[in-house]
Amino acid sequence: MKVLFIGGTGLIGTALAELLTQTGGVSLTSVHRGNSAPLYAGARMLNADARDPDSMRRALGGECFDVVVNWIAFTPEHVRQDIEMFTGRAGQYVFISSASAYQKPLMHYRITESTPLTNKIWRYSEQKAECEEILFSSALPVTVVRPSHTYGFGNLPFPIGAKHPYTPIKRILDGKAIILHGDGTSLWTVTHNTDFAAGMAGLLGQPRAVGQAFHITSDEAVSWNNIVRTVGHALGAEPKLVYLPSKLIEQKLPDITGHLLGDKAESVIFDNGKLKDFVPGYQARVTFAEGVRRCLAYWEAQSEKPTDPDYDRDMDMLAELAEKIYGL
Repeated sequence: MKVLFIGGTGLIGTALAELLTQTGGVSLTSVHRGNSAPLYAGARMLNADARDPDSMRRALGGECFDVVVNWIAFTPEHVRQDIEMFTGRAGQYVFISSASAYQKPLMHYRITESTPLTNKIWRYSEQKAECEEILFSSALPVTVVRPSHTYGFGNLPFPIGAKHPYTPIKRILDGKAIILHGDGTSLWTVTHNTDFAAGMAGLLGQPRAVGQAFHITSDEAVSWNNIVRTVGHALGAEPKLVYLPSKLIEQKLPDITGHLLGDKAESVIFDNGKLKDFVPGYQARVTFAEGVRRCLAYWEAQSEKPTDPDYDRDMDMLAELAEKIYGL
């Protein structure tokens, strides 16, 4: 099976590439900019700018692929370019959408693939939904995959993310406040990148998956309180949890409106029955507690652990606000 990646150097793309290159009968080609060393052992690398159709045509020539996965298509313009580029030369085109595109606020606690795509809070999510509509109306043999919050390597889930993911870990170790929205009891689904990769690999090259959409998540839903406490306990520290209303956090940090009000502020529980029907035997196997241990082991092996001073400043500001409001 000939597979083409466009992008895919992040958490989930890297995990899937590692799995595919270890799988017999799979030939992986990856398009990326620059002339760096190969990103994936065992993969062929092509140098091209995915945003430049002429650059892509020069790199790909007349080559056809069994599967094309575009990890970096975010707007209708991006997918229209791919429709023109890959119609007739891809046996399956996989669009990486987002589970954040599902209805907000939710009308039902359990999310299935038929849950409406109507998130008007976050433009990123709206555009992903628009891309899906365009692709399903095209002649491309499309499969849509909607990741939710996927973590791995050193990236652990926190309600407010930092540019450098070690920053909230260091805050826990230093006894500094970790800000939680609401009272921390809302449920969140986090999926280890290796589990996501296993589910997605089962969809690649599968004719029955064409014309279908899937989310790929763990079946484990954890409260934000327990997410942060699990990280703290693995560090041998009790995290200092400070609570503020979601809307107040958003007012103070408007850049996180989409990530918070359009996503994390909702309790999300996913029904993975459709994926399991198409990929028999699929099961997310990495518990969150185990995933935390793997992420912390990653950091233990790093000689450098950069942190984000802007994030620290913002979290300290929110903690001071909470103290003024609640006297804590």
